Amino acid sequence: MTITCTAPGKIYLFGEHAVVYGETAIACAVELRTRVGVKRSNEILILSDIGTTGLDFELHPYVSSAIQKLGSPNVSIEISSEIPVGSGLGSSAAVTVATLEAINIECGLLYDKTDIARMAHEIEKEVQGAASPTDTFVSTFGGVIEIPSRKKLDILECGIVIGNTNKGATPGKTAKLVKQVALLKEEYPGPIGSIIKTIGSFAKHGENMVMQKKYQALGKLMNVNHGLLDALGVGTMELSALVYAARNAGAYGAKLTGAGGGGCMVALSDSPRKVASAIEKAGGTAIISSFAHDGVLQV
Repeated sequence: MTITCTAPGKIYLFGEHAVVYGETAIACAVELRTRVGVKRSNEILILSDIGTTGLDFELHPYVSSAIQKLGSPNVSIEISSEIPVGSGLGSSAAVTVATLEAINIECGLLYDKTDIARMAHEIEKEVQGAASPTDTFVSTFGGVIEIPSRKKLDILECGIVIGNTNKGATPGKTAKLVKQVALLKEEYPGPIGSIIKTIGSFAKHGENMVMQKKYQALGKLMNVNHGLLDALGVGTMELSALVYAARNAGAYGAKLTGAGGGGCMVALSDSPRKVASAIEKAGGTAIISSFAHDGVLQV
């Protein structure tokens, strides 16, 4: 019998880059999921769109590291995903978390979700050189999470549209952009430090708006947050084209999500089809999604 687990991707409402400096951020799990099936086997096998391999730290680094972390049991693993890779939506966290949990259940290892989140973060750090615990935590536990306090907020009751520029998904992109912002802060500590603090303050204001279901006000803050990320030099023309298209189609608010430099933007709206259509017309790929209550789960 195959044990199948799924884990969600994530978007940021507020706080990209500022969270690196200890500021508050709000991250949300979204119903774009990675599905991992695990069953006992005579040898280690990993099957995905990339190909079929054994333990392979080049082609399947996260899955191979997850197998190794759990003692390298002989398992056959099949992966499929709705999350675009390298787009700032937490694809590596989702595949790592889902793999760990599926092996955990199949092999009766009795790890709890806190253990899964911790191990997944360790794997991301090993593979990437540096990684925030946010993606793996949100993918494990689901919901809307304030970082770094890990306080769970109410799920948003409005539509969400993700727009993918299909550009900028290169290895090490996040680390490069984080370094770029750090150098800018070094050069202009006063003004850049103020921008970072302001972004952090948006997350604190945003928490109240989420809890009070004031989505119009939340959207306005997201718009300003996007402008400040642009000011930090992590926006792109393609991202802004999708952001403005979404706003012009009536979105409450729209901004880039993740490190920037390409990848995805996110819009909140009660007319998701209209917003998705505007994003497509502006040259992006639109994904209508919803906020995910659940993190990793067995299906």
